[in-house]
Amino acid sequence: MAAGGQGRRPVVALYERIADALRDGTYPPGSTLPSEPRLAGAFGVSRPALREALLLLQEDGLLTVRRGVGRTVNAHPPRRGFERLRPLEDLLGTTAPLRVRDVLRTVEEPTDFTTQQLLAPAGAELRFWESVLVGEAGPAVLSQEWAAAEKVLDRVHPAFATALRAPAPAPAGREERPGHPSMLAVLTGASRGVPLAAHSSVTATLLGRRRGEQLGRPADTPAVLVTQVVRVDGTPVLAAKHMLPTGAPALPVVQSG
Repeated sequence: MAAGGQGRRPVVALYERIADALRDGTYPPGSTLPSEPRLAGAFGVSRPALREALLLLQEDGLLTVRRGVGRTVNAHPPRRGFERLRPLEDLLGTTAPLRVRDVLRTVEEPTDFTTQQLLAPAGAELRFWESVLVGEAGPAVLSQEWAAAEKVLDRVHPAFATALRAPAPAPAGREERPGHPSMLAVLTGASRGVPLAAHSSVTATLLGRRRGEQLGRPADTPAVLVTQVVRVDGTPVLAAKHMLPTGAPALPVVQSG
């Protein structure tokens, strides 16, 4: 596996702690969450860390923010309805593909998002890639991609599983180590003769502190969040979130019926 170890990222661990509280009825469907100071105290975390986790829970459909009400707990995740299956580094590059800069390559246990989208059982190990797509004007997109468990990929798409295990490109001389292609680019490159089906959603959100730092933008920068799931014969093999802040290259979108 790629370097990074088995430990969860702090925001993922906090996300799961809050999600567990939603599942066990501490905060039942339809209820309004306590204020940020009270929640931060209850979970023993800082308010900036709490906001990051709450933003992810909102993006994954577990919470809804209502003006004048606050954050309420959803009973069901939202339906998805947009799609464009093509690596973003190619899709957004006007004259040349965007450069993929590796941020993190690791494995991690499922969250609510990957459990729902990849049907991953508890305790599974999912390959996770986080990348920044860089254009001529600098960092443009933050991508987070998860592959299904290796035993699933070995069964439904062995060529993709093999491609994911390939080592990163070697540096040339004193040049900076190049990034991987995106996981979606690896998938499409390994799928000659393998029919892929995908489904995506497009929603509005804010970058948040951590992602703002990665993209060199303020935390309250408006952004478009593209959530994508790719399947082979009905089995999900890849799930992704792509964060495009204001000023990123325009995203062509095809609406599905």
